[in-house]
Amino acid sequence: MTATVEVIGGRWKPTILFHLKDQPRRFNELRRLVPGITQRMLTLQLRALEQDGIVARTVHNTIPPHVEYSFTRKGWTLGPLLDAMEVWGEKNGPRRRSKASA
Repeated sequence: MTATVEVIGGRWKPTILFHLKDQPRRFNELRRLVPGITQRMLTLQLRALEQDGIVARTVHNTIPPHVEYSFTRKGWTLGPLLDAMEVWGEKNGPRRRSKASA
């Protein structure tokens, strides 16, 4: 579990990975999909995921050039974990428990 948290833990990585789960995304598309993240933080998080072999960065030589991020084979193995996190979040989501039920 420690290894998993080291690779995909933190404030931003799970959300980034969730949005890459179904399809490759361009950098600015990810910025729009992850509210509150700065350009610098998104760059740092994507680089870390790339270094860990979870995400691949593809530069398309078009005019204008663009960069696309997608899962690697290793990244695809996180699919069931991300799906489980999504289900858990839907069931137990952002609702705050009252002090009486805590």
